[in-house]
Amino acid sequence: MSSSSGEALRLRLRLRRAGLLALAGGALAGCGFHLRQPPRMGFGRIALTGFEPRSPMAQELRRQLGATARVVDSPGQAEVVLHALDDVRERSVVASTAAAQVRELQLRVKFNFRAGTPGGRELIPRVELLLSRDLSYRETAALAKEMEEAELFREMQADLAEQVLRRLASLKI
Repeated sequence: MSSSSGEALRLRLRLRRAGLLALAGGALAGCGFHLRQPPRMGFGRIALTGFEPRSPMAQELRRQLGATARVVDSPGQAEVVLHALDDVRERSVVASTAAAQVRELQLRVKFNFRAGTPGGRELIPRVELLLSRDLSYRETAALAKEMEEAELFREMQADLAEQVLRRLASLKI
């Protein structure tokens, strides 16, 4: 095989790959594929009340609501008031060895809330959301497991915030 026929073969393969990539891109664009968008809210302003100062859940809700509604400080300025009743992170030992070494943990995030208007009309009655994750544990990897635990808590917090937003999006004001 000469070098010119080898180059021609490589060029043909490159063109074929480029054609397949363009075809795949066109198929994805034509099938209606869209990245997940935040739910559309039926209101423009919301107040978050009842949260502890620097609450991770309040911060996550503010972050996710930022694209769809304005978070205001005073319930009087809001169309909807989301009131946190309970915002708890728990960590418990699920399994241990005979030598009392922890082998598995369960992480839980519980969030109770209700939503209403500033005038006191109830829009969403008390709702309890609870998520849990299991985490294997080894003392030899304590730092890594601590980082994994923090990441799991962040993911659960984001998931709970998405669930709250979907409930808020269903409101008709």
